[in-house]
Amino acid sequence: MSVTIWSAPAAEAELDATVEIPGSKSLSNRYLVLAALGGRPVRLVGLLRSRDTDLMMDALGALGVRCEIDADTPTTVRVTPPESGVFNGDTEVFCGLAGTVMRFVPGLALFAAGPVRFDGDEQAYARPMKPVLDGLEQLGARIEYHGEVGRLPFTVIPPDELPTGCVDVRIDASGSSQFVSGLLLIGSRLPGGMTLSHTGAKTPSLPHIRMTVADVEAAGGFVDADETARVWNVAPHGLQLPEQVTVEPDLSNAAPFLGAALIAGGTVHVPNWPEHTTQPGGLLPGYLERMGAEVSFPVRGGVRYCSVTGTGVIHGLGDFDLTAAGEIAPSLAAILVFADAPTNMIGIGHLRGHETNRLEALVAEITRVGGIARELDDGIAIEPVGRQTLHAAEMETYADHRMATFAAMLGLRIDGITVRNVETTRKTLPDFVAMWQGMLA
Repeated sequence: MSVTIWSAPAAEAELDATVEIPGSKSLSNRYLVLAALGGRPVRLVGLLRSRDTDLMMDALGALGVRCEIDADTPTTVRVTPPESGVFNGDTEVFCGLAGTVMRFVPGLALFAAGPVRFDGDEQAYARPMKPVLDGLEQLGARIEYHGEVGRLPFTVIPPDELPTGCVDVRIDASGSSQFVSGLLLIGSRLPGGMTLSHTGAKTPSLPHIRMTVADVEAAGGFVDADETARVWNVAPHGLQLPEQVTVEPDLSNAAPFLGAALIAGGTVHVPNWPEHTTQPGGLLPGYLERMGAEVSFPVRGGVRYCSVTGTGVIHGLGDFDLTAAGEIAPSLAAILVFADAPTNMIGIGHLRGHETNRLEALVAEITRVGGIARELDDGIAIEPVGRQTLHAAEMETYADHRMATFAAMLGLRIDGITVRNVETTRKTLPDFVAMWQGMLA
């Protein structure tokens, strides 16, 4: 199979750009699932259109949910759940490499009329699945594995009858917050509700779990969260999103563009930045400010912007706990390659189970361009080197969209960077190359 090689453009001048970021993947796929669990159609406005969201709509379609895309505005989608409230059984869901599909949709199979088989890309076979599937077994489902236990492909066989009392579900979700979210999304539909306990020592990406709780409650559900004890009590209740829901921009996908201001200098503005958000990417401006950026939130024409200006200095951060927002680690790592002091990015050991082993990949690619990095038990250490030490290289993306944008960021300041398979960015940013070139223009 042929592999495309993209030449990452260098920044020839300071940036002065406004970049519109598409809708949040995390929110888009949560809203799609919650709309499918309701009893009436929901109109989603500003939905991200990317491979991951298209995979989610296809998955819901296999279960009998209609996702009708507006012909004039493809980011507007009308979601109509089955009238009976029962999803199709004896069907197959293809997950691609989308974590939200492979970890959120199996829960819907509890309410299906028969078995549902799940499969995905070859790379998806390496992604852990067992905690969410263990949870479904505790709720009465049977899981048949067609390969390695705890991984794709597998079949979820729903119980003949759902448990009537409140079920105490215990899983170790140390590998991904999506294991908790996948169960929280369906807990309200259980006749007796659910008490979900995370038995692991650490909770990765707690903001993503808070996002799920907020979205369930926006659909009329009730979740009592004890984050200290890592226990979530979900009351039985019908779910129904409002007739129309607008999706926020994906703040994590803003990271490569706002981070570019530190690497290249100048200013990048992202419009429609929410004043309050459950997205982990909402922490990004504060992180960039700690690295030396000037950050402001001007309001122009009723639109709130996040504006980031590079000052010419990038500070290393010493021990930097990124537990709350690990998904932006590759973008922050790209900036820290050019920092004035070392950084230990910690609290992100769970990134080994993402689209690829991101910690291993980041170390390999930083080393490839002449930088210094090494894996830690729970993260990655990045050491500063002189700019003259960094050199051109052909960067691998590992079928991981965030590794592709990481490579593009390095290319702003290192001449001769090329990127293999930049098309992997279609997972969440279907027009990334044009957006990147537009920012530089």
